[in-house]
Amino acid sequence: MMNVKNNFAKILWEQLKDDLDVQEIEGLIEKPKHTDFGDLAFPCFSLAAKRKMAPQKIAEQISKNINSSLFEKIEVVGPYVNVFLNKSQVFTTIISEILSKKESYGSNNIGKGEVVTIDMSSPNIAKPFSMGHLRSTVIGNAIALIHAKCGFKPIKINHLGDWGTQFGKLIAAYKHWGVEEKVKQKTIQELLALYVKFHEEAENNKQLEVEGREWFKQLEDGHEEATSLWSWFREESLKEFNRIYEMLNIQFDSTAGEAFYNDKMESVVELLENKELLTESDSAKVVLLEDEQLPPCLIKKSDGATLYATRDLAAALYRQQTYQFAKSLYVVGNEQTLHFKQLKAVLQKLEYDWASNLHHIGFGMMLKDGKKMSTRKGEVVFLEDVLRESISLAQDNIEKKNPTLENKSQVAHMVGVGAIVFHDLKNYRMNDIDFSLEDITRFEGETGPYVQYTNARACSILRKANRETIQTPTLFTLRHDSEWELVMLLLEFPTVIQHALQKYDPSLVAKFIVDLAQAFNKYYGEVKILSDDEQKEERIALVAATSTVLTEGLRLLGMKAPIQM
Repeated sequence: MMNVKNNFAKILWEQLKDDLDVQEIEGLIEKPKHTDFGDLAFPCFSLAAKRKMAPQKIAEQISKNINSSLFEKIEVVGPYVNVFLNKSQVFTTIISEILSKKESYGSNNIGKGEVVTIDMSSPNIAKPFSMGHLRSTVIGNAIALIHAKCGFKPIKINHLGDWGTQFGKLIAAYKHWGVEEKVKQKTIQELLALYVKFHEEAENNKQLEVEGREWFKQLEDGHEEATSLWSWFREESLKEFNRIYEMLNIQFDSTAGEAFYNDKMESVVELLENKELLTESDSAKVVLLEDEQLPPCLIKKSDGATLYATRDLAAALYRQQTYQFAKSLYVVGNEQTLHFKQLKAVLQKLEYDWASNLHHIGFGMMLKDGKKMSTRKGEVVFLEDVLRESISLAQDNIEKKNPTLENKSQVAHMVGVGAIVFHDLKNYRMNDIDFSLEDITRFEGETGPYVQYTNARACSILRKANRETIQTPTLFTLRHDSEWELVMLLLEFPTVIQHALQKYDPSLVAKFIVDLAQAFNKYYGEVKILSDDEQKEERIALVAATSTVLTEGLRLLGMKAPIQM
């Protein structure tokens, strides 16, 4: 890969090796705000104290000693050494690389084949797959794809919420008000209605909460009726979940949920006891974490029932034994930050070195009218309904703009689902998102459909040029500023991927492909790409390279790139 920033840093290092190493120099290199000031700039402020010279004098001294074909011009502007890249050389190298590597452009081997487990999605059974579950699902999937691009082996785990006191409450609600036929006809909707009714009734009848806890204890003890109802709820829920995952084109390597760890939790309790880490508090068993400035981690309640933390400890131990992971990621909302701090702290107290490789990848909430969606109050928006509406809107849009398009329903699915996925991933994951179907399904502006349409436009140009294979010119000659803008963005793609990996931030990829799409549309508007002249092959090669990167950028977000729209 032609990393011009790194090359510039190495050239500077020949003069600055007594003051800075290559990485420090590269970290200081900037991209000027205005192209008039060059393509890259090195500020000399940090050298002033060491060399006891004015930064401008240092800049002048450095510039005189740079001799490289990588630059066509070098200027000193105040304390900055500004360099203008050799456009033909960079253009030729980068386009040739993309056309030869195709979708592998930007790939690297940072991971060296190491395993990364990714705990993601993880909806609760017997509840609808709501918009609230979208974030963990699509963020986790994009992070997995980015890790694979960087040489890791991601293991996607759907840690289903199929255990806990809520199932005792649901069984109690079913025993009070459930009708078998109604549940069979509309399983999830009816179970949600029962769950909501339980909490409404429990506000005035505290005995219901007691019943819910008792039913869960019976479930833990293997009570036949409780187990039978729980199995039925789980089976019907998975049918609905799998339908939605198929719409999103997301697969998992494991669907071992919380219940999978029921027979593994007692050994966790014994392990903690043997290490003398368990303390009794109000008849419950806890691990004290005062030295970590954290509240105690509750392991067993006073009635002997295990907890979320107990199951997650068992899960962490099982995953390390099974996968020998280099990293274990938990793509779970910000509200669980304390839980994962406690989980990590307990494992470190157990003296597991690998505990330091557990990372909570938090994210903000999906809000409705500025408020958190609540299943127990019935304030949910079903993800499947939103996906279907978005697909329908895409279908309508295609019918208006391109009624003769082949595979209209397939393209509408790609675009409709892509709109939902992109709307989430273009936002920095730590920020809350206010749900608005109108905003999510917009097809203009900085949206997924806009990027998809731009790529389809590039594919249309290639079809008109009748180019199944693209010839790579031996030397490119730039004629337009918009060409150089495109090339500079294409050059950045591998770096964007690495930053997205390091920060666990798919929004960097989403924002990049929006910028690339905008730059391409500007180029398309200014230049007659298919004009028969001596630069035609160069322009076609640039279009092909742009389409390759747009397609791969969309793939890393879990989206498809239709070639016609």
